[in-house]
Amino acid sequence: MAVIGTDNPSYGDITCGSLLQQLQRIWDEVGESDEDRDKILLQLDQECLDVYKRKVDMATQSRDSLIQALDDSKIELARLLSALGEKTIVRTPEKSSGTIKEQLAAIAPTLNQLNEQKEERVKEFVDVQSQIEKICGEIAGTLEVGDEVGPPEVDEDDLSLEKLEDFRAQLQELQKEKSNRQQKVLDYVSMVHDLCTVLGMDFFSTITEVHPSLDDSIDVDCKSISDDTLSKLDKTVASLKEDKKTRLHKLQELAMQLSDLWNLMETPKEERRFFDHVTCHISATVDEVTTDGALALDLIEQAEVEVERLDQLKSSKMKEIALKKQKELEEIYASAHVVIDTKTAREKLMALIESGNIEPSELIADMDNQILKAKEESLSRKDILDKVERWMSACDEESWLEDYNQDENRYSSSRGAHLNLKRAEKARILVNKIPALVDTLVAKTRTWEEDRGSSFMYDGVPLLAMLDEYLMLRHEREEEKRRLRDQKKYGGELVSNDHSPNKPLSSKKVVGPKSNGTASAGPANRRLSVNGTNGVRSAAKERRESLKSSSSNNVTVADAASCVSGTEPVPNSP
Repeated sequence: MAVIGTDNPSYGDITCGSLLQQLQRIWDEVGESDEDRDKILLQLDQECLDVYKRKVDMATQSRDSLIQALDDSKIELARLLSALGEKTIVRTPEKSSGTIKEQLAAIAPTLNQLNEQKEERVKEFVDVQSQIEKICGEIAGTLEVGDEVGPPEVDEDDLSLEKLEDFRAQLQELQKEKSNRQQKVLDYVSMVHDLCTVLGMDFFSTITEVHPSLDDSIDVDCKSISDDTLSKLDKTVASLKEDKKTRLHKLQELAMQLSDLWNLMETPKEERRFFDHVTCHISATVDEVTTDGALALDLIEQAEVEVERLDQLKSSKMKEIALKKQKELEEIYASAHVVIDTKTAREKLMALIESGNIEPSELIADMDNQILKAKEESLSRKDILDKVERWMSACDEESWLEDYNQDENRYSSSRGAHLNLKRAEKARILVNKIPALVDTLVAKTRTWEEDRGSSFMYDGVPLLAMLDEYLMLRHEREEEKRRLRDQKKYGGELVSNDHSPNKPLSSKKVVGPKSNGTASAGPANRRLSVNGTNGVRSAAKERRESLKSSSSNNVTVADAASCVSGTEPVPNSP
């Protein structure tokens, strides 16, 4: 080990050399051996080396720490730059050489600035993510409107403006979704209010049952917009709409029943006006019914009570109406000279009403249908009946003319003789037209029967039989007249007293066809009077009376079986 002398001025008064000299003087005085001295000097050298080593180690550690700090700073700088993104305005330090401390001093301001920027960016992320979590919680229903959320977890490794813009875009979409949901909630609440108004229900209890925040007194920003709330609102609206549809259908059924009962019972308009609020919706659609309380339960119950009341009255009223229509039907058939069993028809009609086996409206409709068919039947018979009346009127004139011709005083100058003379002239013209009229009547009757496949009955008697009877008797009478003229011409003897020329011809008047539709065996007994319609009409009357006991030859009205089975009772064609 080199010993520095005491003469070296750079070390002051006490140096390693001066101390060594002092140590040697002490050893000289003591008399230390060279061996001991060498050992001590070696020991001193070793201790000096240890001190240097420690200092070097400490210096090395300090240098390593600075290098690590520099590396950490560089890593932190890179991390911050990466986290904040490429758009950061912070400039990275340009100095990358020099001492370690110089490099640390150069990078420190940049790190401080980036840390400050990071803290601001984290605050922005916290604000945006908090709003996102809050809206998501409101939509999911895990967070009530107005409640605050805890601080969100921010990914500090990615604080770029691009990611922040993504969060802001997400927040904007969620805010739009929230606004749409708020509007949807308001629309649902409005629909519930309108439906409750029409149905006469309590809106407050109905809407708060879905969610307490849906009350009108609560601001829209505080109303629940969760999926569950919207689902419940949708179900509530659907349920109320179904109730509205059901109630409207029920009300319309009641309105139709009321209308049918009113028409059936001929209820005056003044009484019907009390239920205008019911009948005004008889053909309305669900969307058209918007009046307050139009479908309230008490209104429907009121209509039900009225229907029940009228239903109880309809039985007695039905009898009156049915008998009125039965009478109308009988008058139509009577005017058409169609024989019907009125007693049996009325008995069956009353029995049908009292049994309750048919709806009154169906019965009335069936009777109206029968009346319509009766009118059609009457109309189809009108042309023939008009000609029958003309034929019978002509027969009346023929009968009068026969009596007039047998009157020996017909040419006297008595009062009114000239009138009878004029009538006789007209009667002869009319009588001459009888054969053509009968032929036309027979042809039309046969055409009518061929078209309908049934006989034309006149007051219960086949018209063709009456006409055939008339033609036969007319032919016999013409033959009798011819014989009488021949007897007068040749002055011969009369065949018998029954054919005496002094006996009036009107003595041949007899009753017409019997109830079985055929003439009696004797010629005299099966003749209709050719001298007038008395015989024709009396024969028809007798035939009608005899046919009352035979249902096969009568028209039955409002037959119960026909009404129930849906078949129409068809009257036997006269």
